[in-house]
Amino acid sequence: MSVFRIDGNRLIREFDSEQLWIEPWGDHSLRVRSTYLATMSEEDWALLPQSDSDVEINIEKEQAYIKNGKIQAKITNSGKVIFYNQENKVLLQEFVRNRKNIKEFCSALKIDAREFKSNLGGGFQLTQRFESNPNEKLYGMGQYQQPILDLKNCTLELAQRNSQASIPFALSSEGYGFLWNNPAIGQVTFGKNITEWVAKSTEQLDYWITAGDTPAEIEESYAGVTGTVPMMPDYGMGFWQCKLRYQTQEELLEVAREYKRRELPIDVIVIDYFHWPKQGDFRFDPEYWPNPEAMIEELDEMGIKLMVSIWPTVDKKSENYEEMLQKGYLTRTEKGIRITHDFLGNTLYFDSTHPGARKYVWEKAKKNYYDKGVEIFWLDEAEPEYNVYDFENYRYHIGPNAQVGNIYPMMFSKAFYDGMKEAGQEKIVNLVRCAWAGSQRYGALVWSGDIDSSFESLKSQFTIGLNMGLAGIPWWTTDIGGFHGGDPNDPDFRECMIRWFQYGAFCPVFRLHGDREPHSEPLGTSGGGLCPSGADNEVWSYGEKAYSIFKRYMLMRERLRPYITTLMQEAHEKGTPLMRPLFYDFPSDSESWNVEDAYMFGPELLIAPVMNHGERTRRVYLPEGAEWTDAHSGVKHEGGQFIECEAPIENIPVFIKDDADIALF
Repeated sequence: MSVFRIDGNRLIREFDSEQLWIEPWGDHSLRVRSTYLATMSEEDWALLPQSDSDVEINIEKEQAYIKNGKIQAKITNSGKVIFYNQENKVLLQEFVRNRKNIKEFCSALKIDAREFKSNLGGGFQLTQRFESNPNEKLYGMGQYQQPILDLKNCTLELAQRNSQASIPFALSSEGYGFLWNNPAIGQVTFGKNITEWVAKSTEQLDYWITAGDTPAEIEESYAGVTGTVPMMPDYGMGFWQCKLRYQTQEELLEVAREYKRRELPIDVIVIDYFHWPKQGDFRFDPEYWPNPEAMIEELDEMGIKLMVSIWPTVDKKSENYEEMLQKGYLTRTEKGIRITHDFLGNTLYFDSTHPGARKYVWEKAKKNYYDKGVEIFWLDEAEPEYNVYDFENYRYHIGPNAQVGNIYPMMFSKAFYDGMKEAGQEKIVNLVRCAWAGSQRYGALVWSGDIDSSFESLKSQFTIGLNMGLAGIPWWTTDIGGFHGGDPNDPDFRECMIRWFQYGAFCPVFRLHGDREPHSEPLGTSGGGLCPSGADNEVWSYGEKAYSIFKRYMLMRERLRPYITTLMQEAHEKGTPLMRPLFYDFPSDSESWNVEDAYMFGPELLIAPVMNHGERTRRVYLPEGAEWTDAHSGVKHEGGQFIECEAPIENIPVFIKDDADIALF
């Protein structure tokens, strides 16, 4: 009796208590699921439903095959899964070391590729093992605070933290992309000897794999099944001003007026946290923000959009707490006192996995912000940032945090996206501090969290931005200058700030923010007066030399608006990252796969940021197959070589490809 059968366009293997499903899911792609439960869950998690596609399925005596475009999977009689491309090259195969089938592989180690270990109280600890190619390079996976672009030989936590966004999609130099379609807390090891994906508590295995001839083809297939960003509104292309924190309505307006007096380009200005009476009230504190409608009207007249911070925390003294508690809209704890965050109050996070909670929070935000003219929200604390990251101690509407916790930030974005869409807004963008696979389709502009203000931190943000784009999040930005610390009067920090600002001008969103030193005192003892503020963080706050450089790059960003608009259109239509490693555009140039200190900003601009204190020259690789023009000097260089490039404090190296008609300076 065969262990294989066909159900529609799905290949199924049933043996003992396991069901294994493989089916087409998008172009040149397959979805794999496995469970030891009686039924397979139909939850799609990061994936979007797909229409049926032409697929070839063949069942033989000892094995079965399923082919969808450029990818084919073989399941052996013993259950091992192997993936091939259209040239019959092995892309990925499971790691099996046991005696189940001596014809395939005989080992006394008794290690299975798909291992389900029962957890006390329910669920399984799942381990999925694959053979490792030591020469493979791997990219994507989201945001990890490390200056490493190629993730081969790395171990990564599959969990969300402040400044960490686990987005479990990996792009391989071997010609495939792999999505771990499971929101459980876990870990992945891309070892030299083995690749292991681990979910600490889950009900079933679920992953997606695609084959492609180029990185771009792989990314576009991934975007096809997880979604693309909306079209970025025009104000997203320019400069965003922010600091920790404008304390009053008049203070914010005076900063906006000063930008206009200086004739500086500015598109967005931001009201940060604790502008509210209590966390969870989701409204302005009238003592410090007495007339938000008039404030927004004046900003509109200046051509400036207002973005407002929203925290998912609900203070037990909030006017909304009792109702949200009664309706089950708050996260729960398995043990201990029911407090999940205690910054300036004892608070619980609203449960973003609960449809009712998402609707409730949006309706409060709509009444108190959106209906007054706020069209951009800053969804902070979105991981969420527990005071203690004991992931197993928290529970949501759809299940234990250990099983579903990584989806929280995506559902937070969804709450506001759905509400804004229903209100009639088409071009939706909200700044959010975390994401998961699929967050992009809900207008998520991710920033890299509360990072250090240093050159060392800048190096990490450089690699993070590229890996976020490859993980399917094309809208990404940093706090220019970092978040924690930095004195605007410190010459060393001014240099770091200048280099970061130059880099920020070539990020998808150009945004200044930070908690600068020294702090000012709080204005009061309650509500919006509780928090202190950081030092000034406007472009004129760093001295005349820095100001002249900042102004130059702000005006350059304005000239780039038409170019950036085309990049945003590609991100919307195809999922193309705006900033990407050199190999994305030059995959046949083997050296481009080794470059981890320069990137392409769209197809025409090569950017080589300066990321070291005191550096005034730097070595830059120019990919072969193009001619490159130094944007500052006008000197032309043939591709396929390293050059030594001048990098005075006023400039970072920028090269234009093949005489592209792009106005910069």
